[in-house]
Amino acid sequence: MRFLGNIEAKTDSKGRVFLPAAFRKELQAAGEERLVLRKDIFQPCLVIYPESVWNARLDALRLRLNRWDAAHQRLFRQFMADAEAALLDSNGRLLLSKRRLDALSADGTVRFIGMDDTIEIWAGGGAEASFMGQEEFGRALEALMGSGGAAVQGPVGGACVETINGE
Repeated sequence: MRFLGNIEAKTDSKGRVFLPAAFRKELQAAGEERLVLRKDIFQPCLVIYPESVWNARLDALRLRLNRWDAAHQRLFRQFMADAEAALLDSNGRLLLSKRRLDALSADGTVRFIGMDDTIEIWAGGGAEASFMGQEEFGRALEALMGSGGAAVQGPVGGACVETINGE
């Protein structure tokens, strides 16, 4: 499952919003019906997890926590307190509670951003503030990926080859 896209949508008076069709199709193709909605840990956005992704992340967290350590239990409790089951209605709409919309500071418009195996929900214009500038992004990606010197193969049998570090 790979979610791609940056799509703006309007909420109705009840807080319902259509999950973008491309994301619904990706969920259907993967056989995912159940979703988990959680406030992001680092950014002022919400994250939609397909149930299988949520379970894998929850299992990974639980493996690192000791149930008999009070600090670990508080951490886990805080993590779980910001999560809730999310269901799409028969029209493909997701209900965002008033509490969730207030946390986003959303004023009738939200932005869905595909983040590989999850989907983020931002207030209409709020997502761009968390993006890097183009130059900063280029430097960060070069620092992360540029040190290996490996070639990246293109999609058609290597017809398009991009080398890193000019090699």
